[in-house]
Amino acid sequence: MATASAGGGFARKLKAFWNHPAGPKTIHFWAPTFKWGISLANIADMQRPPEKISLPQQCAITATGIIWSRYSTQITPVNYNLLAVNAFMAVTGMYQLSRKLNHEYGTPQKA
Repeated sequence: MATASAGGGFARKLKAFWNHPAGPKTIHFWAPTFKWGISLANIADMQRPPEKISLPQQCAITATGIIWSRYSTQITPVNYNLLAVNAFMAVTGMYQLSRKLNHEYGTPQKA
């Protein structure tokens, strides 16, 4: 009996997720989901030497992350998938920017 009610609870939650305004039947779910690819690529770029990091690209990633993180908290319903991916983009972008700027301006150039 307890198993049947637990299964019913799961089915109810799955149905609520499926029918949510930011659920998998909408672009509001899939756009941020695929945007995780950019964040994962940025993590992979952490192995790159700092001189090969693109300053304009990392500025764009950081700005996008900050702006859209704020936006995702202001819309109704709040899109937590969008918030998570953009917060992650902002953090990884800031880390890459710090690596680039530290390399360019923080270390003395050898003659």
